Amino acid sequence: MQAPSSPLDVLVVAPHPDDAEIGVGGTLLACRQQGLRVGVIDLTSGEPTPHGSLERRAAETAAATKILGLDWRANLGLPNRSLQSDLESRRALASVFRLTRPKIIVAPYWEDAHPDHVVASRLADDARFWSKLSKTDMLGEPYWPPKMLYFFSLHLRIHPQPAFVFDITPHIDAKLAAIRCYESQFVAGRSQTPPTILDDIRDRARYWGWTIGVPFAEPLASREEIGLRDLRSLV
Repeated sequence: MQAPSSPLDVLVVAPHPDDAEIGVGGTLLACRQQGLRVGVIDLTSGEPTPHGSLERRAAETAAATKILGLDWRANLGLPNRSLQSDLESRRALASVFRLTRPKIIVAPYWEDAHPDHVVASRLADDARFWSKLSKTDMLGEPYWPPKMLYFFSLHLRIHPQPAFVFDITPHIDAKLAAIRCYESQFVAGRSQTPPTILDDIRDRARYWGWTIGVPFAEPLASREEIGLRDLRSLV
């Protein structure tokens, strides 16, 4: 795996290609606009699926990556549908953290109906700790990613309490365009009678925007306190 040309500011850990776009596509677009270096590590190929294939999903991912303008994206090649937070997977993801050296890791929320999402959340937590270990044969130098956040790409119909809500109003159209790249997941074989799954994603962004008084937003959770240096960032 090739390291980015310089350390990342934000790295999203996505169980499958399309989870980063659904959960924090707007946030990633905003970060890029602000000059931050952003990347995604997809843990699995996401295949097999009813209307997808390895080749089709890879092409869809490349198209979505171009829209997001990511500085770096890679796939860890772990098994879809059978993701495990085992030692081998932990070592592989910790090596990614050591190579990319992100200031902020954004992982899936720890509660969901999809087993891969739950495991990915735990795996990211475990790999974050392992990333700092010395006297190891893992790739890269020891590194402790300073901040850990969690995004929502949920199958479980719960209403978790986020730590903060990020305004993505200028980026909602590009976020949805990136998601539409995954035609095999969101268009093929699905009813296009409204409300479609894309309508649902947009409506959730509209709801979270409503909670902070803006048109569209994305929620993010944290297990640790979040500090501010400038109250003008509040909306």
